[in-house]
Amino acid sequence: MAAGETRAHRRIELGHAEALRLLGSVSLGRIVFTRQALPTVRPVDHVLDDGDIVIRTHEGAALTSHAQQTDSTGVVVAYEADAIDPDTHLGWSVVVTGYAQLVTDPVELERIRGLLQPRAPMEPLDQAVRIRPELVTGVLLTETGGASRTTG
Repeated sequence: MAAGETRAHRRIELGHAEALRLLGSVSLGRIVFTRQALPTVRPVDHVLDDGDIVIRTHEGAALTSHAQQTDSTGVVVAYEADAIDPDTHLGWSVVVTGYAQLVTDPVELERIRGLLQPRAPMEPLDQAVRIRPELVTGVLLTETGGASRTTG
């Protein structure tokens, strides 16, 4: 490709199943929740478990206390994961919006601990939060095959 040319990109909307499949292919994402009426973002490890996103957290975490204080439906959160090449800007991104609930059943919590081992926790991650997806969106960023001339 000549200097000053870039590849044209195409954005393809992903279906629910494909978006969740891609999200499950990586282990790191970002959870977005409300803290003191403002959006808060935290990077976390995750695993897909029967179509739900499960993360581990600790007792004093803001999300843990927020999820504990909600009714039976849970607290609304967004979860994002992606794999985008920093040079080409090609890849995919998935955003899930749903309800997060603290896992309280000791048997389920022990099972989740076996499924999801945190990389390097600073504090013991003795809690788990389950996110039940309500809205799943995703995009694939790919080349169209042609080049376009840039000015600059």
